Amino acid sequence: LRVRCLPATDSLIVPFWRSFASAPENRKYLKSHEWVEVNGEVGTVGISDFAQNELGELVFVDMPDAGSQVTKGQTFGVVESVKAASDVYSPITGEVVETNAELSSNPALVNSAPFSDGWIMKVKIANPSELEDLLDEASYNKRCEASAH
Repeated sequence: LRVRCLPATDSLIVPFWRSFASAPENRKYLKSHEWVEVNGEVGTVGISDFAQNELGELVFVDMPDAGSQVTKGQTFGVVESVKAASDVYSPITGEVVETNAELSSNPALVNSAPFSDGWIMKVKIANPSELEDLLDEASYNKRCEASAH
């Protein structure tokens, strides 16, 4: 996504800490604010809380079809908000094994629960070594905090 990290303000302190207090160690990020949470050979992919806050209320999520291939760093879909449409990039290469059907009728799940119910797709990971190049939770948070200043 082409968004910037939001500055820390009183209204964002609670959501920020709520989102990251229980963050799993196996969640990794692209610098463009997409995340992947790995469980065995499958990675669940979505956009970060920072990204959804910047975009505003989502009204549409374009997702790839199950069975299609995605490539790390390449566009796999689009999220549209009342403000703008933004490309979404895959943090991993592999085969899409599932998409979040709930987002078709309720795209705002990405806003209300970006790390749980608002996931976008699940991918069978083709190259686990790609995960090494992604940001861990602490590095991602530090990058966002630095860009807010």
